[in-house]
Amino acid sequence: MDVCVVVRYRKAVTYGVHALLAALEVSGAECDLRLGTTPEETAAHIAASEADRVLVLWSFYSPDADAMAAELATVRALADDERVLHLAGGVHATAEPQHVIDSGWDMAAIGEGESTIIALVAALREGTPLTSVPGLALRDDDGVAVRTGPARQLPLDAFPSFPNRRRHFGPIEITRGCRYTCRFCQTPFMFGGRFRHRSVASVREHVRWMAEHGLRDVRFITPTSLSYGSQGPDPALDAVEELLAAVKEELPPHGRVFFGSFPSEVRPEHVTPEAMRLLKRYVANDNIIIGAQSGSDEILAAAGRGHGVQPVRDAVRIAVEHGFRPNVDFIFGMPGESARDQEASLKLAAELADLGARIHTHTFMPLPGTPWRDAEPAFIPLSTMRELDRLAQRGDAYGHWRKQAEHAVRLAETAKAYPRRARRRRTGG
Repeated sequence: MDVCVVVRYRKAVTYGVHALLAALEVSGAECDLRLGTTPEETAAHIAASEADRVLVLWSFYSPDADAMAAELATVRALADDERVLHLAGGVHATAEPQHVIDSGWDMAAIGEGESTIIALVAALREGTPLTSVPGLALRDDDGVAVRTGPARQLPLDAFPSFPNRRRHFGPIEITRGCRYTCRFCQTPFMFGGRFRHRSVASVREHVRWMAEHGLRDVRFITPTSLSYGSQGPDPALDAVEELLAAVKEELPPHGRVFFGSFPSEVRPEHVTPEAMRLLKRYVANDNIIIGAQSGSDEILAAAGRGHGVQPVRDAVRIAVEHGFRPNVDFIFGMPGESARDQEASLKLAAELADLGARIHTHTFMPLPGTPWRDAEPAFIPLSTMRELDRLAQRGDAYGHWRKQAEHAVRLAETAKAYPRRARRRRTGG
């Protein structure tokens, strides 16, 4: 049977979508592919397709789940028939498959999606039962999300970060998974609690593709930039230098490398004079992102961060001394956070701003899949809000912490509606 894949293509989640398109490309499982940049365009692609089966891919983060469910309802109202299957993927679908099934999707993709999308397209083409496809949760007759067998976690080199022939380029994923299992973070849950690094040879190939198409800027996706090549807590700076030197070799003379800046960050204890001198030799960015998260040693320990407050101070000083402007992440309202803890965070934020840092402010969100999914956010008083506003007005802070506070309320409601220990069903396929 002919299969058409329609993607609800959103700027916020292009990295994951590009990985799926790359997997289809290199596996030889490519099919008619259409990208819908709005719900209306997505529906128009579905209606225009003459394929026997239409698979619609959705990917979103947990805070966007309600908005995407509303979009799904719009698409279904405009174009829906028995040929169409809507698949939700990403970390929210992995953590809350029953929620996405109840929200209107036909299926949820569980975990990493590359091998699942290849097997799913093949099953639709051949007309074989979807219960044979690994890494899915399917809607049962009674509306229960029933899981198939798990999809395998493959080496990162197994699939590219983005499809070359389709020219959907972007940052190169150099590390997947994270050994630092912070209690608020979805990354270890989604990708595992160990690092899987892409080889330098594979990275070179990505850069060559980009250079051949006239692109000159290279960025990376990784949970912790200076952990590249390492499996332990300490950076492997030789591996980092090998990576950066290889990228520079593949780029034209005017090419630029961005490392330790968006969309990745650097752990504070990894910011050393040696590491900063290494970056200065290779990178074009004049800022780095440092994850501090709190000014309280007690809260950092409770969150499982693996470092205290002093390494944050040291990291900012060292980064500034070597010509970088640090953007330092703080999360307010983490579980168990007291007024004293918040005061310590505000004091540290002001101290770091005086040293030359910009503070990136966040509100704690009880994200699905994390150890703190069901945790009660700490109260953030008006005095803390005013201080954050004051830092922002001075140009020393930025962030969407107010919007995240709204998301936190909805996520807490979803967590209560879908208890973590609900029994899971598995198919016999």
